[in-house]
Amino acid sequence: MARRAVLAAAIAAAGAFLLAVSGCTAAPEPLPTAPASASAMPEAPTTEPATSSETSAEPSLRPELAASENLAYFDLVNQRVIAANPAAGGRDFIDELVAAGFDRAAMQVTSDTTTIGDPADSIQFAVRFQDECLVGQYGPKSEGYHGAVRPLLGTGGCLVGRTRPIDW
Repeated sequence: MARRAVLAAAIAAAGAFLLAVSGCTAAPEPLPTAPASASAMPEAPTTEPATSSETSAEPSLRPELAASENLAYFDLVNQRVIAANPAAGGRDFIDELVAAGFDRAAMQVTSDTTTIGDPADSIQFAVRFQDECLVGQYGPKSEGYHGAVRPLLGTGGCLVGRTRPIDW
């Protein structure tokens, strides 16, 4: 009986995550969209008053801080991938996130193609970060790039459904 309750909770969490990531809720959370240039990116929040040199600096990886404090940097890295290659696939995002300092072992990515070999409408990629998830979604059906912080799933992962191995 306890196993059923755990399974039901996992399914409920997965459903809630899918709704949140796909934007299918009645009142969707506003998500950042790709700016026209990297200079339009919001700065990473800080816990101390910013000095004049910090206010003009772009976001950077701050592993000691929460996922929400690193979302601006995650978004910046992903938006640079798209600027360099508007047809970017999952490997492009993963490789750049690794180069930017994120932990490859904490990442997940969905397939670039459907089960019948057609290009996926959108891809999702995520980094498990400080007991939360930095999640990115990109593709024609998702109206560009979206990034968000989401809770870890009961499985300990960030993405629902089938993901592909990051074995390159």
